[in-house]
Amino acid sequence: MNDVKLTSTLAFRLGTLGAVVTERFSARLAAHGLKPKHVGLLAILEAGTATSQLDIAKLMNVAPSLVVSLADRLEELGAVRRERDPADRRRQTLALTAEGRQLLAACTGAAAELDAELTDGLRPEEVQALRGVLRTMAGRSGLPAD
Repeated sequence: MNDVKLTSTLAFRLGTLGAVVTERFSARLAAHGLKPKHVGLLAILEAGTATSQLDIAKLMNVAPSLVVSLADRLEELGAVRRERDPADRRRQTLALTAEGRQLLAACTGAAAELDAELTDGLRPEEVQALRGVLRTMAGRSGLPAD
């Protein structure tokens, strides 16, 4: 018989902690009228990883219709603008605006504040180790590591 308790597994602990962190981050983003996926789209645009709505949907692993909805909201806020792809006029690309960069900076600040809360009481070397392990795990899972 297996002596491992569910609550001691990394899967359970990371999942539970992830839910708590998502809830806290979402509450901070609500002040800007955003959800985490909005911020994810802004981060993709800032990184230059993808610009077409279809490529962004693939990268985010979501339906293209969700990217359209996210982009609609971000466009309302002046954070992105839609442009026709000069190489293929049927495709729309998204571009981050100056307002979008400011909004992303505010959301990054909110994430940094949450980081500080989460790591409060840890020694600097523990925080560094945690960041390193999470970076490695993210990279191995095909997620952005930095």
